[in-house]
Amino acid sequence: MLRAMSDQLTALDATFLELEQMDEGATMHIGGVMVFEPPMGGGAPSIDAVRKDIASRLTLLPRYSQRLSSERTGGLAWPSWQQDPQFDLHNHVLRAALPAPGGEAELCEWAADYFSHRLDRTRPLWEMVLVEGLEHGRWALATKTHHALVDGVGSVDVVRLLLEDGSSLSHTATGAGAAAADTHGSIHPQPLQPVADLARTGVRAASASVHAALHPRDTLARSRSLAALFVRDELMAAPNSSLNRPIGATRRFAVVRASLPEVKAIGRALGGSVNDVVLAACTTGLSRLLVARRESPPRAGLRAMVPMNIRATSEQLALGNRISSLFVDLPVAELDSFARVRKIVEHTRRLKASGAALGAATMLDLAALAPPVLHAAVAHALYATRLFNVTITNVPGPRVALSAFGAPLREVQPLVPLAARHAVAIAIFSYDGQLVLGINADRDSTPDLHILAEGIEEGFAELRELFAADAPPPRAQRITKKRARRTDADAEQPAQPAQG
Repeated sequence: MLRAMSDQLTALDATFLELEQMDEGATMHIGGVMVFEPPMGGGAPSIDAVRKDIASRLTLLPRYSQRLSSERTGGLAWPSWQQDPQFDLHNHVLRAALPAPGGEAELCEWAADYFSHRLDRTRPLWEMVLVEGLEHGRWALATKTHHALVDGVGSVDVVRLLLEDGSSLSHTATGAGAAAADTHGSIHPQPLQPVADLARTGVRAASASVHAALHPRDTLARSRSLAALFVRDELMAAPNSSLNRPIGATRRFAVVRASLPEVKAIGRALGGSVNDVVLAACTTGLSRLLVARRESPPRAGLRAMVPMNIRATSEQLALGNRISSLFVDLPVAELDSFARVRKIVEHTRRLKASGAALGAATMLDLAALAPPVLHAAVAHALYATRLFNVTITNVPGPRVALSAFGAPLREVQPLVPLAARHAVAIAIFSYDGQLVLGINADRDSTPDLHILAEGIEEGFAELRELFAADAPPPRAQRITKKRARRTDADAEQPAQPAQG
């Protein structure tokens, strides 16, 4: 009996395993640190209580007790998920304690070390650590999950399941995980499995051809988007930067915070999105970092890969990756804060209107047609420095407050991984009215991470000042006149092609 197709890694899932195999410095796990306030009349839960609680929920997450059939990709077949006969929760739910005084510096230093270590591919690809000793009686749960297992948005569903009673998600999880759950202990690999996997690759290619024949307009749109992507992001390569040097395996970690209502208000004033405002603040930080390094910010801008969720609402708790990307030019050479954010708003608007995300999705679809033995080279090209300088990802979290063990969840400090020769990556997580930016960086090449963090904070401060509701009339009038002059000047200029 052949293994169910739902147990096999997709080409995109396998990409994150391949990126680790190609470079010792790459670490392809996502995760974060969930910080809790102390519950009424108590402190952190015991490690036994955490393990018992997690064990009661794993029936809804069958992948979390499965390991890879092979530790490496390549050859004729993608690895599959199979039940780990030696699964032991004690290997996955651990305990740690911060040194005194247990403040943010100590927590970030601990997190940097924790996120520096790869997950063991001989076991299910996740970990959770109960972190005690935070100041003011707080405690934390740190999570680390391989990107081959879940993407950022999918991980939010898992976090909600782990923190809530699970009743609101159980019916969805049953549908998403039923096939995998039913196969536990009853499916075994057969000698003809590689042949079947090659046949599936052929079926995928044939299906793509049939789709092209039956849907010519869709095929034309995807072809145009893919062509535009190659012209814009492949032929016009991302600039050289000190952010793109060989990296090691150890990390630094820093946290920046912003008010979600304030960021939304700024976005509305600009006709842009929360993501546009965050990108503008990150642009300020990256510009300050380059200048501090005595490096001229490239006039064409640094290029950010901005992952986009394409997961349907019906795919709640469905693990694996459902993402595409926009490649956004960040105007780090622009000195004026208003012009900086305005350029980003206009640029992202053009990218979305041009179908750039469709082009990226098409590139991923085409990459998926490559057999496993050749796919590693494709994976390397998808995450090359020629395409982008830095990853900036925004994951919307729960809008309402959550709790665990009677303790309110205060904030989530997110993590996005570093691919080879990408020394910095920024993850943004929104939760209960707050934005938290987790900055992941290579330890050796980024000793000045604090400059980037302070620059991002400065970027948010500039935007708050620029769009403050209580700004005095002279200031507000200057902003209004400035906008009008720029709008008139733009109207006199011919339209420019989208960059990045």
